[in-house]
Parts: sequence; C-alpha cells; structure tokens
Amino acid sequence: MHLEIQKSGYKYYGVIRTTFRESGKIRHTTHGTIKNKSYEELKLLQAALRGDVVIKGSDEAPKILESKEYGASYAVMQLAKELGLDRAIYSKTSEQWVKDSLAMIVGRLVYSGSKLSLSNRWKDTALWELCGVDGEVDVEMHCYEAMDRLFQRQGAIQKGLAERHLKNGSLVLYDITSSYFEGEYAGSEIVTFGYNRDGKRGHEQMVIGLLCSPEGCPVGVEVFSGNTQDATTVLEKIAEVQKTYGIQEIIFVGDRGMVTHANYEKVKDIAGLNTISALTHRQIVELLRRKIIQIDMFDEREILEVVDPDKPGRRYCLCRNPRTAVREGKTRKSLMEVTRKLLDGIAQSKRKWPAEKIAERVGKVLGKTKMGKFVDWEVADGHLQWKFREDKIEAEELLDGCYIITSDVPLELMDKQEIVASYKKLGLVEQAFRNLKSVQLEVRPVYHKTDDRIRCHVFICMLSYYLQWHMNQRLKVLFQADGKNKHRRWTFENVIERLKSVRRQTLQIKGSNCRVVSTPDEDQQKILNLLQIRL
Repeated sequence: MHLEIQKSGYKYYGVIRTTFRESGKIRHTTHGTIKNKSYEELKLLQAALRGDVVIKGSDEAPKILESKEYGASYAVMQLAKELGLDRAIYSKTSEQWVKDSLAMIVGRLVYSGSKLSLSNRWKDTALWELCGVDGEVDVEMHCYEAMDRLFQRQGAIQKGLAERHLKNGSLVLYDITSSYFEGEYAGSEIVTFGYNRDGKRGHEQMVIGLLCSPEGCPVGVEVFSGNTQDATTVLEKIAEVQKTYGIQEIIFVGDRGMVTHANYEKVKDIAGLNTISALTHRQIVELLRRKIIQIDMFDEREILEVVDPDKPGRRYCLCRNPRTAVREGKTRKSLMEVTRKLLDGIAQSKRKWPAEKIAERVGKVLGKTKMGKFVDWEVADGHLQWKFREDKIEAEELLDGCYIITSDVPLELMDKQEIVASYKKLGLVEQAFRNLKSVQLEVRPVYHKTDDRIRCHVFICMLSYYLQWHMNQRLKVLFQADGKNKHRRWTFENVIERLKSVRRQTLQIKGSNCRVVSTPDEDQQKILNLLQIRL
C-alpha cells in the first residue's frame, strides 16, 4: 500500500493505492483519498506509509481508529443496485426511505435478526453508511417508517419483478407454507390457529404464499390468515398473475390439493390458463375404482400417460419412485407398530370400561397414528376387540411410491416428460421456503405486532431471498467445484462470512485520517469475481 500525490488545479491531494500485476499488466486498487493537506504534509504521509519517518510505537506512528465490516454489505448492496432492486422499490432512489429499505433487505441476508438489532449494528458495520446514514441509527425512522413506505409499494415492486422473470406461456410455480408465532398477537387478523406444516402444535401461525419463476426466482409473496386452506388461495393467485401482472398466458403449477376438482371446474375455461398438479391419494384410488388406470401401469423407468374418457382434456402421467416406496413402507410399518401397542394396551385392560370411553380412547390412538382405515374394531362386554385389515394394507402397499401428475396442457406444447419435470420444479419453491426459514433469513421469530408490519417483514425476507437467489446463480461454479462430505467447504453462509472479514478501517497518520479497505485474499477475490463485484 502506498500514497500517490496528485494535483488538481492548484491543489494537491493523496490517493491511497495498492499496485499489483495481473496478466502481465500493472493494475491499481484505490482505497481512499486524502484532501485538504499541504504538499509537505502529503510527502510526510507518503514517507510514513513507507515507514521512513516515524518510529514504531511512537505517538506519530499510524493508528487504526475504527474497523467495520464492509465486504459482505458492500457486495450485496452493489448486486442489489446492479439488479435494479433500488429502482424497483422507487424511481427516486436518492430518497432516504429507499436507502433504508435496501439496508434492511441487505441486512436481513448478511445479519438476519430483528430490525432493532440491525439498527444497533451501526458501530460494527458500514452497511448503514453505505445507505447514507452517518452515526447512530434511529430504528423508528430508518426501519419502521421505511417499512410502512415499502409496504405501500409491494404491489408495484412485485409487478416489476414479474415483468422481468415471467413471460407469456411460461410456468408459474406456486406453493404455500406456514410459520408459527410465539407470544401474544391480540387483534391480529393474520395470526391464528390452523394446520401447521412444521408440526408445531399449540402455536398460532400465519400462512405464506410464494410465486416463483420457472427457475425458482421469487416474484411475489402474500401473507394469509393462519387458518387459510391451500386451495382457497389458487383463484386469487391466478387472477393476480393474469390481471395485476399482465401475464395472460400461463401454465400454473401447484401442489396436490391446490388444483382440486372444485377449483379446476372454476378455472378450466379461463383464457390463456393451463394447469399442472398432482392427484391426491384419494383421487388415485378413485381412478383405480373406475378402472381408468391399473396398478401395473405404474413403472419406475417409464412414464405412462392416460386420458380420462369422461374428461378428454385431462392428461394423467403415471410415475413410480422406488425410494419413495421404501420410505412410505417403513413409515407405515412404524405407525402400525405404534398402533398395535396402543390398541393392545386398551384391549388387555382387565377392567371393564363403558363403550363410549373405549371408543374415545381408540379414537385418540387412530387420530394420532392416522391408521384408522387399516383397523377394524368393536367393543364387546366392556373390552376392545380389534385387528388389522390385511386386504387394505396389501392394497396400500401396491401404491407405495406411486403418484400421478395431471395437466390440461396440450400435447403439442408439452410431452409427458416435460409435464412431470415441470411439476418437480415445485421443489424450487420448497427450497425457497427452507431458505426463508433458515438462519440466513429467519422469517421467524416475528417481532412486529401489527398485521401490515408482519406482512412487510415477510416481504423484506422475500426480497432478501431474491438477492440470495441471484447470488447463488453467480456462485454455481464455486459450489459445483466444491468437495464432498468432510472435504466440502463452501456454503452460502460461509461465503457471507468470508466477505464479512473484508474490513473498512479508519487510519490515522500524522494527525490525518483516511479510510482504507483491507485487500481481499484469494478466496474473497474469487467470490467477488464470481459475483462480478469490484470493491
């Protein structure tokens, strides 16, 4: 590192640089400038950097007055601006609330945690200074007020993202999840009890619906009441994509239970709409009962397509996954063993119980294990008598690993392999949910108590994942070249941590202060190069 003295008009100024050779050419990295010093003072500083003037340990020796995290915040912030996220938030990017919103979006990816904890990091990170806030951060002004402005822009922002990532005739991936709450949320219309997909019983929750592009890039999110059922959100989402976002021709991909028979009857005549979904177990059994399909049609190696004669526009793609078959078989055997022990415990009781009491106890067992369809039972003389229905169990075993993808996409647009592959892309939405619930983004715990702030918090998490998705696309080379098992080194979290160790320091030399960014090491520079970011 050295100081170059340059002249502009009649004034001198210093440029702190690192010089290096790259591909046979001399390159420079500029770390900062020193202004308002005389030529003689600049010469002394130049000599001080060379170590020619001051004695080590003396009062005149260079001192580091301040050190802040810089690399991760700067890299993610630059990526956000390169992707036009600041312009998507609001056209006047110079407004402070826009910068504050970017700070929360980037901060969620780099630090997670609450808005208060992010505001209190102003002494430790350059993030807020990169967003135009010098000194102490006021959480009320720079976070909560900015959130209120950002929430008002959610519809316009999501419309812009949809225009970038969705095209006429493209897939639209949609799925929902739930996120539970702890504490009291009195007066909330969102936070309520419902079916919890995380298995967190006894907790109120919200339901989150996420729209993604065919590649899994998030373009829209909505928060529903905690007792919202999957299927009830589908019609609204289709209307949102076609009318609000202006994407008239879409292939809507939803999980089983979303495009139900009732929903399909409502949407089948919508112009420009086709759907891809999966049949529920009950629907597969119904097709078997009607002899539209047979068990031996399910094959591990080849997809068999069947058309329902009563619904000629519907295509059924029959598949079988052997690994899923093994997993389902093990799960059922485990639950049957639990059921056996619990029901035997009731049946072997020496005490006579009223029939109503025994029925209540049996109902709790079968409700817990979900094995009611495999059990025949009755109460005789105050005792339980029961047995497994072997015919039902055998019939269920034949369906292990079997699934059916259904669609009304015309054959000339998609063959059966493309339809199945399109449905499997819902795994990208599930991956998005895992990231939203991970340590990196932490959609929960939710510290906000008003519904609009809760919605905006989820929206900020989605925008953070939008940045993470783009970062992962650029870092694919790094992840694909990584080792396996114990030799694996790179994760997204590790990338962020390596960038965090690039520091910005305030250096004092001879009473003059300047800011210097530490030189990235080989790994850090490789990450920055892949992200196409230059410090």
